[in-house]
Amino acid sequence: MARQLLGKLVVRTHPDGVVVLRVNEVEAYLGVDDPACHTYGGRRTPRTETMWGEAGHAYIYLVYGLHKCLNVVTVGPEQPEAVLLRGGAVVEGMDLVRIRRGPLVGERSLTDGPGKLCRALAVTRDDDGVDLCSPESTLQICDDGVEVPEDRVRRVPRVGVDYAGEAASWPLRLITDSMV
Repeated sequence: MARQLLGKLVVRTHPDGVVVLRVNEVEAYLGVDDPACHTYGGRRTPRTETMWGEAGHAYIYLVYGLHKCLNVVTVGPEQPEAVLLRGGAVVEGMDLVRIRRGPLVGERSLTDGPGKLCRALAVTRDDDGVDLCSPESTLQICDDGVEVPEDRVRRVPRVGVDYAGEAASWPLRLITDSMV
């Protein structure tokens, strides 16, 4: 599913306006058998409850108590796996993104990290559990038919999960610079 999310659009409809990002970096988390995953070993807490639910819903959490991270639940009930959206390119709403991120931030740095992406989209913890596939949702994943060629996808180790031992080196972070 991480591979399939590359090139998709994240559409945020907010009272301030609409922002659309094209996903160019993701990280997969493989549930109860993945030491880097929040549900490793069957952990089930109020924070992770969304991961245990329906596929296609947003799992939002805070990292370091500051930065929100937007994940897509990918498998379904009782199969707590998700894909973290790590980065995207602004397709629509650049003026609004600049307001949210600051006028001095370089274009490439506006959304090149999960916290930056969430700030650009005005994602909050209130978005946890939102159905990303519903046309009525204010936060959606959409497919406009863009395909990212396989030879434009880099597979590298995940970031910031050194505590996960060998699982930290698994090539579950996918990056593309191709937005054709």
